[in-house]
Amino acid sequence: MFKTGLRLTLAAAAFGTMLSTAAFADGGLISIIVTDPANPYWLTEGNVAKATAEKMGYKANVSAHKGDTNAESQMIDTAITNKSVAIILDPANADGSIGAIKKAVAAKIPVILVNAEINQEGLAKAQLVSNNAQGAALGATQWQKAMGDKGKYVELFGNPADNNAATRSNGYETVLSQYPDLKKVGKEVADWDRTKGHNKMQSLLQANPDVNGVISGNDEMALGAIAALKEAGKLANVKVGGFDGSPDAVAAVKAGEMAYTVLQPVAVFSEKAIQEADSLIKTGKTGADSEKQLFDCALITKDNVDKYTAPFTLSK
Repeated sequence: MFKTGLRLTLAAAAFGTMLSTAAFADGGLISIIVTDPANPYWLTEGNVAKATAEKMGYKANVSAHKGDTNAESQMIDTAITNKSVAIILDPANADGSIGAIKKAVAAKIPVILVNAEINQEGLAKAQLVSNNAQGAALGATQWQKAMGDKGKYVELFGNPADNNAATRSNGYETVLSQYPDLKKVGKEVADWDRTKGHNKMQSLLQANPDVNGVISGNDEMALGAIAALKEAGKLANVKVGGFDGSPDAVAAVKAGEMAYTVLQPVAVFSEKAIQEADSLIKTGKTGADSEKQLFDCALITKDNVDKYTAPFTLSK
């Protein structure tokens, strides 16, 4: 699943030395719109998509809406004005992004979504996302093994406008509800953000000083929680689980500060999105069997962390 060529592309992207054939590109412009490259997950998403597009003979640019649907709409307008041949979009809002996508469709520019879905089918030519339900089940099962059958825990929830947040939370609940002595004593929205994860964890600790578990919707929130737990001198007694497979989370797993992280194959579906865009441009079809496409996640623990070779990639 994880190819050597992809690992090399990722390694180049990670060091800011991505392949660029833009000077020779004649296939047209592919506009790539991500959420926020300050997060290594979204940085990888944009880097891999851009490098793949340029390698295939397109010009490519990357912009970021940072969860703002107004900014996203303006970026779609710019993509239309620039006569993009395709748009790769990580949507800001499952409902709020629909209007902007409709503008691109009206301009006859195909849109392919990555990472997050919208609540309407038939607009985007494809929606490529991690199998969040499968990944949540993996994570919750591993977290329960670390916790045991009893304890008090809290949950950090992602951005409610992103369907992934609810899917992961529901996946956790499906597994953990089988253990009635694991008591969830708090839940806070931290919007996928490390600083918010830190601040919300501080509040949760004040209300629940004896908590011994944290399960998080993504790595950034989990890393914020770890910082708060360190400050409170409580990390040694608290099991923290994450979701993404980010480099900082992997380092935390290696250090024994995080019980696990769930690896999202963002590099895989970002590359695939460009390949499907290329197919659309040339044949009018993505080549996929369906609009919505799920990519299974993998578990990173202390036992297999050495197989982590590049951002969001595991070796075989």
